[in-house]
Amino acid sequence: MSIQRLSYLGFEVSDVAAWRAFAGARLGVMETSVGEDGARFRIDSRAWRLDVRKGTADDFSFAGYEVDSEDALVAVRKRLEAHDVAVTVEGPDLVADRGVLGLVSCRDPAGNRVEIFYGATEMFEVPFVSPIGVSGFLTGDQGLGHYVLNVPDTAAALDFYIKGLGFHLSDVIDWKLNNELTVRLYFLHCNGRHHTLALLSAPAGKTLHHFMLELNQLDDVGLALDKFEADRAIVATLGRHTNDHMISFYGATPSGFAVEYGWGARGVPPGWSVVRYDRISIWGHRFV
Repeated sequence: MSIQRLSYLGFEVSDVAAWRAFAGARLGVMETSVGEDGARFRIDSRAWRLDVRKGTADDFSFAGYEVDSEDALVAVRKRLEAHDVAVTVEGPDLVADRGVLGLVSCRDPAGNRVEIFYGATEMFEVPFVSPIGVSGFLTGDQGLGHYVLNVPDTAAALDFYIKGLGFHLSDVIDWKLNNELTVRLYFLHCNGRHHTLALLSAPAGKTLHHFMLELNQLDDVGLALDKFEADRAIVATLGRHTNDHMISFYGATPSGFAVEYGWGARGVPPGWSVVRYDRISIWGHRFV
């Protein structure tokens, strides 16, 4: 038994107010709760998908993965423990905070917090409405989107996510950053989305390289691109990736890591074969 999809992401941020403004006006996500110490945002019928909490790290805080039932949660917990991973069965306070029916947590080899749960809260009775008119985000069985972690030991991380959580390798890109440095990115899937998680080991930078939101319409990407350009907040220009074929751009968040905003990615159908690439993009994605 394996995890089914990425459900939510948490970030520790130094400026909650800046994130509230950024999330609504630039990403077009819907604020669902806010306090002095944090805020949460919706992108679909789920009660929340993104969590920002006050802190100094300005980086990744946690990822929440979903399974379909209590039995599946027990099976994933046993799978992790069989892989010598220490698993905590979380108590009612955190279960209530996350709005789920059952929750366990653990750490990957780099120390990143991973939560696995079943029974998320749906809010069909309060439809998602984007504050800037975004048509919608691609979620459903593919989950929230994807994120990319910079880890010190990719071999150890791959062992955890593949053997412990049940991810599958989609493909590999040898990314030439400059004449002296090439890093290998490993792209992992757990459902039909081409990748839910990617791993790399770079000599510097934050733990979170970027997270990705996939839009329902290409025009949503173009409209957001105009706003990021007006703010001079483009990290990488519009382009199309070699492996998942997504058309996207990368923008700066208030915390210094990037957000990828894209449309049109291909999935991983039955019979998928692992391959490697020498380039990360077919065209575009030039660093600004």
